[in-house]
Amino acid sequence: MKRFWLWAPLAGFVIFFAVVAFGLIRPDNRQIESQMIGKPIPAFDLPAGAPGRTAFSSKDLQGGGPRLLNIFASWCIPCIAEAPVLMQLKQQGVTIDAIAIRDRPEDVAAFLARNGDPYDKIGSDTASRVQLAMGSSGVPETFVIDAKGVIRHQHIGDIRPEDVPEILEQLEKAR
Repeated sequence: MKRFWLWAPLAGFVIFFAVVAFGLIRPDNRQIESQMIGKPIPAFDLPAGAPGRTAFSSKDLQGGGPRLLNIFASWCIPCIAEAPVLMQLKQQGVTIDAIAIRDRPEDVAAFLARNGDPYDKIGSDTASRVQLAMGSSGVPETFVIDAKGVIRHQHIGDIRPEDVPEILEQLEKAR
C-alpha cells in the first residue's frame, strides 16, 4: 500500500498532462470567431492600399447592398490560393472591398497584377489595428457586411470553390 501512495502523485501528473496535451492537439473548436459578429464595423480611416487607389474608411461600407470585406496580405500564400475564387465572386456581381495587412502599397499592386484585382476599395492597415478591432485572427479572413455596416458573417481562412455557396447565402441573408 505504501508503494501506491508513493506513485500516486506521478500517476496524477501523467493523467493531467495527457488530458491537457490531448486538448491542445485536438481541440473541439479550432477556429476563433470574431466577437464582432452582429455589431457595427469599428470606425476606421485607412490610406489607400495600392498606388492609384483612394483611401478607404468604415463609412464606405454603409449604404448600397451587402458586400465582402477581405483581410489579406501580398505575402500570404492562402491569399494567393483564394484570389481566383474572389475573381469569380466579382464576376457574379459581388462587391468586395479589402484591407491589406502589414503590407507596402507597391507589394499590394504587384500582388494584384499577378493574381487579379477583385476589389472595389483597398485600405492599408500597416499596424493591424483595424484587423484586431474586427476580431480577425489572421489572413485571409472575409467578413460579410450588410448595408448598415454591420458584420453578419465571418469566413476564416481562404475561400475555396466549395465555400462559395455559403458565402452567397450569407450575402443574401444580409440583404
